[in-house]
Amino acid sequence: MARPRKISDDGLMAAAGRAIGRYGPGFTLAQVAAEAGVAVGTVAGRFGSKQNLLLAMMNIGAASVGPRMRAAAHGLDPVAAVTAAALVIADGLDEPATVTNHLGQLGVDLADPALRSGFAALRASVHEVLTDLFTMAGLPGAPPPAQAARVIAALAHGALMDWALNPHDAMADVLRADVRAVLVSWR
Repeated sequence: MARPRKISDDGLMAAAGRAIGRYGPGFTLAQVAAEAGVAVGTVAGRFGSKQNLLLAMMNIGAASVGPRMRAAAHGLDPVAAVTAAALVIADGLDEPATVTNHLGQLGVDLADPALRSGFAALRASVHEVLTDLFTMAGLPGAPPPAQAARVIAALAHGALMDWALNPHDAMADVLRADVRAVLVSWR
């Protein structure tokens, strides 16, 4: 009989996210295990390698970001809906060092073809939701929905980078203000 799992895969991936935030792209499976409060063999046995753990994180991220964005936007007016959806991109990234370390990991991810493909799937999910929201929003001064989605996604990612380099106020407040400023100008 197999032993019961002490931690779920989601719990291990959350621990990996914390390890990336704390240690950057040089994080180890041992650091993930320490964050999760389990033995390193648990992490290695579940994912096999750091690369496989990162791929699993990308796959889960790509599958979950769209529904989380849609849930955040549900029932809101068009400007508030797009703003709420864009804020999902920055969920949990509220410490400058954490954001910097995640951006460092992104650089590593983009250099690896398999991880870059996973990030592309995540990006596609973000753009699909934003495009749908802009299609429904009908903001008369906005560019076509797909282009508006690219602008807002780029603004959100750029705001994260800018904030990591020059933190001021809360990241969510900065992003909210930036997105709203663009959206209001498109009304």
